[in-house]
Amino acid sequence: MTFATCDLCDANEDKLANGTLTVLPPMFASFGKQVAFSGPAKTLKVFEDNVMVRAALETPGQGRVLVVDGGGSLRCALVGGNLGVLAQNNGWAGILVNGCVRDVLELNACEIGLRALTTHPQRSMRKGSGDADIRVSIAGVAIYPGDWIYADADGILISRGQL
Repeated sequence: MTFATCDLCDANEDKLANGTLTVLPPMFASFGKQVAFSGPAKTLKVFEDNVMVRAALETPGQGRVLVVDGGGSLRCALVGGNLGVLAQNNGWAGILVNGCVRDVLELNACEIGLRALTTHPQRSMRKGSGDADIRVSIAGVAIYPGDWIYADADGILISRGQL
């Protein structure tokens, strides 16, 4: 599926107006080989702990986008090279991280799309705490499990349905 977020915005001004299509603020850096990616969201809410991130990426992605609300923490990375390879090998379309990543050279070699706030060399804790398949909020934008994520070089869209 090829798309451009600019074209999707232009063609769906009614959805932008009624809030069923939202643009995330331009605060995310791009990683991975896939500049553009889309798919339904699987949501996680974690804080400085990536056990649930790994567990999710170990399952079949089926073209979904893993949305990780890491609370915007800049104190450690939630996704690194090993998890990028897991995502690639298990069929995830991409990962959106409200937090940091590491192993950038490894991530950039993966056939996935990845957006994160920035990089951080320190790994996260491994306690296994967090929530899955719940509404998360990233930069004031609510993202529900099953919402469609569209990301490309121009931005990231959250849609209540497939466009």
